[in-house]
Amino acid sequence: MPATYAAAVEVLSRIPGSGISSVLDIGAGAGAAALAALHHFPELSPITLIERDSALAEAAREFLPQAVIRKENFLRIAAFPQHDLVIAAYSLGEAAQENLMARLWQAARVALVVIEPGTPRGFALIRDWRSVLLDAGAHMVAPCPGNGPCPIAEPDWCHFGTRVERSSVHRRLKEAELNYEDEKFSYVAVGREGAVPAPARIIRRPRHQPGLIQLETCTPRGLETRRISKRDRDGFRWARRAAWGDPFGSL
Repeated sequence: MPATYAAAVEVLSRIPGSGISSVLDIGAGAGAAALAALHHFPELSPITLIERDSALAEAAREFLPQAVIRKENFLRIAAFPQHDLVIAAYSLGEAAQENLMARLWQAARVALVVIEPGTPRGFALIRDWRSVLLDAGAHMVAPCPGNGPCPIAEPDWCHFGTRVERSSVHRRLKEAELNYEDEKFSYVAVGREGAVPAPARIIRRPRHQPGLIQLETCTPRGLETRRISKRDRDGFRWARRAAWGDPFGSL
């Protein structure tokens, strides 16, 4: 749950909050994605969670007592209730229904966010769903810099990462020694209205060398490597603070 929450917080930080006042969390588990949405949009109401596992649904009720929790298998729901924001975080990997993404998109009044593990398979699912959503008239919000074809082909894949700090209890439960873990994820966020996506996106961890920073970016023209030297004072100062997943606008 901490890793799912951290990934959702990172993804939702890329989503404009205008018009978002309710959230639907599909395959919600213990409510990590809904909690992340509440972190960014604290006035959310209603908050609706759909989770078929009774134990997880009860845990979600403890974390989100104000939420409406439906103990159902979302695959059997013909039409989802409409909410401003619909999130499916780490919940669609085993879903094989062809029209599921269309049903989720119909439920999203403002935006739809889908997050999967940052693996080749997870990204392949995201890339397929991205195409389905764009064909349905959705507008790209993040991470892609446009609505064109994805330039990343197998065996490469697009993913991002966030660091999760572990408490002592967390370490004991996972039988881990490190006080952190790095969560890798792939995602797509689309909206109803025409958004202004980032001119480019940093898709790899920046590489720092003496007097030089190298950024791998995805642009509307395809993949590009940007090398920023110390001679470019303003650019170098910005690049020193740039992180994996950040937009890159100095093209």
